[in-house]
Amino acid sequence: MLKDPTKDPVVDRQGKPFVTLRRDGPVAIVSLNRPEKLNAWVWGATNALVQIAEELRFDPDIRAVVLRGEGRAFCAGEDLKPETESLDERHAGRSAAEQVRNSYERARLCFERYQVVSDLPQPVVVAIQGYCLGAGLEVSLLGDIRVAADDAVFAFPQATLGIPVVAGADMRMALECGAGNTKLLALTGRRFDAAHALRIGLVQEVVERDALDEHVLALAREIAANGPIAVQSIKRTINGLVRRGFQDAALFEAMSSSIAFVSNDVHEGSSAFAEKRNPEYEGA
Repeated sequence: MLKDPTKDPVVDRQGKPFVTLRRDGPVAIVSLNRPEKLNAWVWGATNALVQIAEELRFDPDIRAVVLRGEGRAFCAGEDLKPETESLDERHAGRSAAEQVRNSYERARLCFERYQVVSDLPQPVVVAIQGYCLGAGLEVSLLGDIRVAADDAVFAFPQATLGIPVVAGADMRMALECGAGNTKLLALTGRRFDAAHALRIGLVQEVVERDALDEHVLALAREIAANGPIAVQSIKRTINGLVRRGFQDAALFEAMSSSIAFVSNDVHEGSSAFAEKRNPEYEGA
């Protein structure tokens, strides 16, 4: 039976929350809270982030949200060595057909959960330092405005691991940065710096690392000082324009990506990563 990821705990084995919330006047500061693992992403963090978003959604005192990561990195990507749950457990099934079905439902769930964050009425300003890779880039693209520190490093490494992009980051990035820029980076898996991210429109500002938190908080306060009904209307209207067709494309990506999880290549990619060798893909 496929494990229900929505039941994953929002705290680690020591009881420490994967994501924290702090209020600073009209600004909510939401922090990824696994600095010892460079905020590597697990399903429990998804659940924690969604819980916080649902709490903030109807809070009239919160007019802007800061999304940041504790420690040296925003998020170094999916935790490929999680404390629980292997690749086989995440894409379980009694047959290849059932594996595809379960992978599809898991991918569709990703869209549904992330959309709760992306559709927050309050604008979300993302502060990015250090690594912002894979799942980290996915989470950063849920925000409305992204500010990078000058030490930020970005990548879509999924294809190098034999894994497709699953939860829409490629489409979100294509909407904001163009199809060609997104294909270049997602198809190669190459890393790029903050200056490149600024040039293609992935981030809107780049600041010195030591100034990042203060700068982003000041930006959030600037937004929060404006009329909240007007601000939220502007966000909804712009999102409505750029996301036309996104939901249909999301379902297509969920199904298209699910096929990869019954391939030999997906296991070769994860094995090669664990064994620190170059993968030998066969396209099967």
